[in-house]
Amino acid sequence: MFFGPVAIAEAEGGILAHSHKVGGRKLGKGHVLAAGDVAALRAAGVERLVIARLGPGDVGEDAAAGRLAAALVPDPAVARLRIAEAFTGRVNLHATGPGVVDIDASAINALNAVDPAITLATVAPLVRVARGTLVGTVKIIAYGVDEKRLSEAEAVARGAIRVRPVMRRSAGLILTEVEGQTEKLNAKAREVTGRRLRALGMELADSVVVPHEAGAIAAALEALPGDIALILTGSATSDPLDVGPQGVRQAGGEVIRFGIPVDPGNLLFLGRLGERPVIGLPGCARSPALNGADWVLERIACGIEISAADMAAMGVGGLLKEIPVRPQPREG
Repeated sequence: MFFGPVAIAEAEGGILAHSHKVGGRKLGKGHVLAAGDVAALRAAGVERLVIARLGPGDVGEDAAAGRLAAALVPDPAVARLRIAEAFTGRVNLHATGPGVVDIDASAINALNAVDPAITLATVAPLVRVARGTLVGTVKIIAYGVDEKRLSEAEAVARGAIRVRPVMRRSAGLILTEVEGQTEKLNAKAREVTGRRLRALGMELADSVVVPHEAGAIAAALEALPGDIALILTGSATSDPLDVGPQGVRQAGGEVIRFGIPVDPGNLLFLGRLGERPVIGLPGCARSPALNGADWVLERIACGIEISAADMAAMGVGGLLKEIPVRPQPREG
């Protein structure tokens, strides 16, 4: 591709590199100069212009962006992504429903290493999105790119991004009550939990309040409806043998891990009762602010199995914004 200054007589058919005002109208950057444009510019006293001109092996910016987006999302319905129209070398990818973003980071890194003019920016992996959320943007930085480089980028990044939809559609909530606790605390927990679930397109199947005892939790788990069981105790879970994890065990389930390296949200535990995931929510889950429980709930809701090793790997990036109302803030 040619890029540089040319005499005005040689500018026809070129791509204008910088905007110009002529005859009361604006010729914008990226405008392909027609004979009339050149005549108007010459009449205005312009003698030289900076233009780009595609070569025989080049693909224009909009066509290149459209091709790359199609390679990234070969089946939009399956990927749950909408591909926008190309404009100024950009194509945006939007989620068509709630879920978490599944990204092949190595493939996208390979795409972005092919040529500096060929780029894709995405949200972080496994971020929760809603319908219409901008998930990624393809941008061809130059006015055109080499066909061979574009083909290479298409090949390395094929199918590298999608939205994993919500698979588990409901959750039940067990709340425990300790001496001196006000009803307001559990009411807030129900309201905030319901809001979290609705953001995922899920419903709160039921919520029950039981004494702060392992046996009471175990009995409630057996009767609780919902694809996911949530437990939020009136007193924070502080040990793998505390009443929340023990309640799961007494019901015949297992505890996969207690504690995650995400703050706020350290005191979360994850278990399983038969085929149903059980999430022991940390106290900060009473706040609508992002915390470790969101990361675990969102992934499990979308059918992603989480192991103890997966939870241990959440620490990088796991220092989230502080919740002002937390009883024990990080810093005094």
